[in-house]
Amino acid sequence: MHPPTPSQPPRLGGIVGFSIDRVAQAAEADAEVLRLENLDTDVPPPRAAIEATRAAVGLDDANSYLPFLGGAELRAAAAAHVSRLSGVPYDPDTQTIITAGGTEGLFNALLALIEPGDEVVVTDPTYAGMLYRVRLAGGVARFAPLLIREGGWALDLDRFRDAVTDRTRVIFLMNPSIPSGAVLTREDWDEIAGVCTERGIWLLYNAAMERILFRPRRYIHPASVGGLADLTITVGSVSKEYRMIGWRVGWVTGPRRIMNRIGLVSIYNVVTPVGIAQPGALAALVEPAGGGVTDAVAEWERRRDTVQAELDGLPVVRADGGWSLLVDTGALG
Repeated sequence: MHPPTPSQPPRLGGIVGFSIDRVAQAAEADAEVLRLENLDTDVPPPRAAIEATRAAVGLDDANSYLPFLGGAELRAAAAAHVSRLSGVPYDPDTQTIITAGGTEGLFNALLALIEPGDEVVVTDPTYAGMLYRVRLAGGVARFAPLLIREGGWALDLDRFRDAVTDRTRVIFLMNPSIPSGAVLTREDWDEIAGVCTERGIWLLYNAAMERILFRPRRYIHPASVGGLADLTITVGSVSKEYRMIGWRVGWVTGPRRIMNRIGLVSIYNVVTPVGIAQPGALAALVEPAGGGVTDAVAEWERRRDTVQAELDGLPVVRADGGWSLLVDTGALG
């Protein structure tokens, strides 16, 4: 007799892998496959970050489990970075954690914020890595649609309000968004702030691409919007804006009352961020020229314009920021 098959946790029932893996394997086997699916970039990282990383390989301090929540200098730089962008002062010791990439920070925050069955509002479309982390944490995703309006994306504010219920614990947003390139407006943020403050709901803000904005979009950090500073948890990283995908360094900043819980999850989830990568991330954050972000955004905007021009005649939905762009395949049947 065969032993009984162990049961699988229900939380994994609706989770599938990234189809990117299958495309990558096909591309490796066939040199004529042109890969357009992956969010890599050939815009180089800051030179200072590369040099600092090379030097770190030989440093004992970079080859250690400690400190669990990130080096003091990097925590200070990350806190200063978010403080500068948001206008909200964040303390590096009590309000800042370094993580092994931004996505670890997002998952840690969800584990610290929700219990099984709690609801989390996300946009539709949204990044699969966000949606499935909600489900891995035991949460139930509720969708607020993005509409196609005047050739671009707009948040359906009526459906957003309808998506929020008494079981909503977190509103989980990325701006600009993957995979749509949608950018929220001041009106959107004001509405989100009103809902969060009225109901006491956390805003989990995926800031990975927050400054990759194409003209005429303007930068808005949600913590700067009325009442949201005390409810916003910002998760950023060097992966996108600084083109440092392989470094796997991110940060979480937020109100003091929640950061200890997120820190505990972080320690028992991944233990410690990548030691030899932290000096490079620090170099990018403190680089006097800003890590080349402005020039990189200008290049990505030029490429966005080129891709849209080449796809003229197809139902392309304009990306107002970020690295990705969608074609309305429903309109193609």
